[in-house]
Amino acid sequence: MLADYHMHTSFSDDSTYPMEDEIKKAISLGIDEICFTEHVDYGVKVDINCNYIAYINEFNRCREKYIDKITMKLGIEFGMQEHTIHEFQKDFNEYDFDFVILSCHQVDNKAFWTQDFQTGKTQKEYNEKYYEEILKVIKKYNDYSVLGHLDMINRYDKMGKYPFEKVRDIVKEILVHVISHGKGIEINTSCFRYGLDDLTPSREILKLYRELGGTIITIGSDSHKEDDVGCKISYVKNELKELGYKEFCTYKKMEPIFHWL
Repeated sequence: MLADYHMHTSFSDDSTYPMEDEIKKAISLGIDEICFTEHVDYGVKVDINCNYIAYINEFNRCREKYIDKITMKLGIEFGMQEHTIHEFQKDFNEYDFDFVILSCHQVDNKAFWTQDFQTGKTQKEYNEKYYEEILKVIKKYNDYSVLGHLDMINRYDKMGKYPFEKVRDIVKEILVHVISHGKGIEINTSCFRYGLDDLTPSREILKLYRELGGTIITIGSDSHKEDDVGCKISYVKNELKELGYKEFCTYKKMEPIFHWL
């Protein structure tokens, strides 16, 4: 089974890809199931967050049209900070999602991709603060499915990859909390587009997650355009096998469904 569980369309501010075109592309690639996960990032993108009503209406229209060709799930990507939790909680309570990716795209309303967050900090400071923010959030918020691209700070680290051993303890604390609360993590295949020399999250994190008893894992392309759809998903499934995993997950109504790799 092939499933792409991290997909963006024109309902996300950083994509112009029409939802229906993305569905057609997924079908052409033989993908069995997809989950749309449009961006919401309170605190940074105040006026350009996902239009929920338009998004859900288009999703329902497309799902009905392509119901015999592909399984579609309604998801969302919450780019959460500790001080924006209450806004996301309202959204979750209002809409009926199958799947929620909890991501950290910014801290103190300063985004990583612009280097605003990293500026004026040492590599140690911004790496540690990134993981500290994730830990603070998950200790207060529980309505999510998986943590998205857990070490994504690596994408935007101009100093090079920060040694995992220096953040291992806090990553372990994050993973223990995730596992104990029945949540999971995702493998985000955008690592190949960003030219990283490891998976996202890293193989070290994936090994640690499995050693700690983690079993819930999804795979997503983080697609924003046609060439991204389904990127390296089959390859990543084989990587998971090499790391000792036996299953991956899809979701329905916030409940994980396990599939053999």
